[in-house]
Amino acid sequence: MIKEIDTPPTTLFTVIPDAPTETLLINSYETVCSVSTLLLNLSDDLTGKHRDIALAIYQLSELSVLLVGKAMDQHTPRC
Repeated sequence: MIKEIDTPPTTLFTVIPDAPTETLLINSYETVCSVSTLLLNLSDDLTGKHRDIALAIYQLSELSVLLVGKAMDQHTPRC
């Protein structure tokens, strides 16, 4: 169902205001995992300084995967 709104959003992508925290965490985790995979694949095609930069960004994205994963575990502990 498409809902008409009075004021259209000013950005292309929006997040539903009342989205559950678990949903936000899961989507964040999947997004960061995708970024990490893309960066690692990209680094295979690069050399020198550009490869080093891509791998540094990859390392930061992997840290984000760990942090979001930990937040997910704390929010919804596994049985």
